[in-house]
Amino acid sequence: MNIGTLAASKYVRIATLVLIAQATLFYTTSHGDSIKLAAPLVAFPTTLGDWNRAGQDGAVEPETLEVLKADDTLFRIYQDSKGHGASLWIAYFQTQRNGQSPHSPKNCLPGSGYEQIENNKIDVPVGAETIRINHYAVVKGEEQSVVYYWYQSHGRVIADEFAAKFYLVADSIRMHRSDTALVRVVAPLNPEHRDRSEAAALEFVKAAYPAVKAFLPR
Repeated sequence: MNIGTLAASKYVRIATLVLIAQATLFYTTSHGDSIKLAAPLVAFPTTLGDWNRAGQDGAVEPETLEVLKADDTLFRIYQDSKGHGASLWIAYFQTQRNGQSPHSPKNCLPGSGYEQIENNKIDVPVGAETIRINHYAVVKGEEQSVVYYWYQSHGRVIADEFAAKFYLVADSIRMHRSDTALVRVVAPLNPEHRDRSEAAALEFVKAAYPAVKAFLPR
């Protein structure tokens, strides 16, 4: 094992120990930090730039809600003027002190029968800022989809699950808040026109993000 590997391993161990210590403080010190939405997610805008709601909002099965333990959810299909479609899923948690926390799509999608064929993080310019989000390409049978997701907490966009845990503890200690939301966008992926499909899905992310940022607690 070379010096660089040893240093990296030591850093991971130290970071893990710090996280455990902070998490212990987080879960044993309650401040009643439940932060409610100003309006239910059903009131989220039905028009996002060139994208409009297509049909009625999707219903989430009671069994899924029981496992998820989110305080509010939204599943909605949008379509643009060119016929491109994309689904938006938001799961909001007022607090994470009682065991509630977002379920990562990288774990949920395989459980639903999807096979991952690509996985990375990408930077997306949105207006005056750039957000880093997760990008997945998945396949189920003959169906391929592109998935973008991130965690939204207090105006902050987080792609990495480990970083989300650090911010969770830090914000709880500093701000007495542990509210968060998982935001996921899924769009069909045409293998013959993959670039076009992904570009359309990214345009939806760019259209949806400002509304998500404005709708969720800052």
